[in-house]
This record gives sequence, structure tokens and C-alpha cells, in this order.
Amino acid sequence: MSASNGMNYAPKGKPSAVVKEGEFIIAAMALDHGHIYGMCNGLREAGAIIKWVYDPDPEKVKTFCETYPEARPAASIEQILQDREVQLVAAAAVPCERGPLGVKVMRHGKHYFTDKTPFTTMAQLDVAKAAATETGQKYAVYYSERLHVESAEFAGQLVKGGAIGRVIHVMGLGPHRLNASMRPDWFFEKKKYGGILCDIGSHQIEQFLYYADCRDATVQASKVANYNNKQYPELEDYGDATLIGDNGATNYLRVDWFTPNGLSAWGDGRTMIIGTEGYIELRKYVDITRSREGDHLYLVNGEGEHKIDVKDKVGFPYFGALILDCLNGTESAMTQEHTFKAAELCLRAQEQAIRIE
Repeated sequence: MSASNGMNYAPKGKPSAVVKEGEFIIAAMALDHGHIYGMCNGLREAGAIIKWVYDPDPEKVKTFCETYPEARPAASIEQILQDREVQLVAAAAVPCERGPLGVKVMRHGKHYFTDKTPFTTMAQLDVAKAAATETGQKYAVYYSERLHVESAEFAGQLVKGGAIGRVIHVMGLGPHRLNASMRPDWFFEKKKYGGILCDIGSHQIEQFLYYADCRDATVQASKVANYNNKQYPELEDYGDATLIGDNGATNYLRVDWFTPNGLSAWGDGRTMIIGTEGYIELRKYVDITRSREGDHLYLVNGEGEHKIDVKDKVGFPYFGALILDCLNGTESAMTQEHTFKAAELCLRAQEQAIRIE
């Protein structure tokens, strides 16, 4: 895991199997983004077995098999889709290909777990919604900036426990390091990556819906820009948006590709959750000048000021919950409605965005 390179950031937790060995079989395909390793780490730690891996690039498959020796190279996507033992397919395809691939997987009777952003067009979302309803399979999304961050997980527990009262505002900051020379060509083609609010903005919108307990929201305003990367004319290196939830909670998010090389982490991601009786601040990946470790949680409420150490104490319960949901037909990890609503709102924010020239 590289703390300085977000594209290959793949957190590891402690093994906490929720199933017996061999009870939940998965496969991996479309290794276009390094997040596939974080996705597979989480599922394996929860007890999943990776049976197959497929990608047209043999070097990617070789590296994957070196990391997960139990995985066998498949000859094709179809070999995986025809294998009745495989219950879930994890994939990190080029963003514009994620929706269509998910529909194909679900129509072969398998659950689908994709990297964010899950769609680049509203039409893809509509088709996936229909396929999920028709097949009964799950379309799960790796919103990693909450699901694979212990402080973010614990913040949810605090909020649900009433530590700060009713949540009225969430502010999400998602700066990332560009590392342009390491990026594939599709990263700079808007039709393929979807735009900055569609892409990394999806993390922030999902967190707003979750922490503020919203089932829906309205995008009030959004804007994007290419301030400093004119050599990549289709890249958006800055974006922000404001939303109002259906329960009155508000949201501001900002995402960008301006993390300086001097920062020890790939991005100084932060979240502030304001409640009627207190607030929580998360410094997810670094606490600048004080600690290069992540997962710093600050809580201020009627009982005082608190800094809570959660690293290696909370774990990543989403993955085990997802496995059990797939097996039992439940929705304890994340509801399908919430998954799709976060995707819809990031698409709307992108569509409505004013471009600053």
C-alpha cells in the first residue's frame, strides 16, 4: 500500500471472517484501477476466496496473482461468468465501462462490486437499476473514503449514537495528488472518467447522505475548472458543490488534484460533521506536522473536547456485512437505494456544473 499514491492506495485490516472457508467465492476482473486491491483485501479479510482473475493485460494478471496466490488466471470474462461457484465479481474497470460490465455480471446471476464512480452517464444508472431489480443481484460500490477508513466508520457510530445531536451540515474535502505521469490515458478523457464531481466527488456525496441520514438531496450549485493542467484539456483539476438534503441538512464538498509533493500522504482528506449538540472532524490520512499516520478523529460536544485514537481498533465492517447481505438477501452493509442515490447525485452535480474558464 502506498500512502503517497492514491491510485494504488489499498488499505489492509485484520482478518475477521464472517463465513467458513469456501463459503463465499469471488472473482476479480478489469484491473484498470489500483483500487481493485483494496476491494479484494477487504473481501478476503472477511472470508472470501478469490478463485479467478481476468484482464486482457497479462502483466496486470501476473501482479494480481503474486499478491493473491489463490487466484487463477481465467481465459476470458465468459469463463468467470459461466462458473456457478462464483458468487460475486469485483472489478475496477475504466469508469465509463463500469455500469455496462455490472449489468452483464448481474444478468449472469452474480453480485457485482465496482470501484467508484459506478457510472459516467444517467443512462447507465437507469439500466443498472432495472437490472438489479430484474435479477435480484446486488450492485455494490467501493466508496472507499468512508468504507475503508476507520475514523470515518467510527464517526458514523458516534453520529448514530447521538454524540452530536441531529446532523445539520457535512463538509467534505477530497484533495488528491495528480501523479500525471503515472496515470493511464483514459484518466484524461472526460467521456471515460466522467468529470471530477462524477469521479472523486462521489465519495463526498455518499458520505453526506450517510452521516446526515438523507434519502435524497438537491444539488444547489456546482462548478468545475482546469486551473493548472492545460496540457490535458479534458481534465478537471478542481470541483465543488453544495447540496440540500431531503431532511434539511446541507453539504459542501470540494475535490481537487492539487496535493503538493511535500505532503506525506496522497491527499489531506477531511470531513467535518456539524450537529445540533457538537461536531466531529476527521483528518483521514495525515495530521499535518503532527502525525503521518491517518485516522485522527476529533469530537467536541457538551462533554468536552476529545481526540479519539481509532487506528487498528474499529476495522472495516462493510466487507463482512456485504458478504452476508449477498448470502442472506439483506441490506445491512449499504442499501441499494443509497448506493444508487449517491451515484445519481454525483452525476447531477457534474451535469449542472458551471465550468470556470
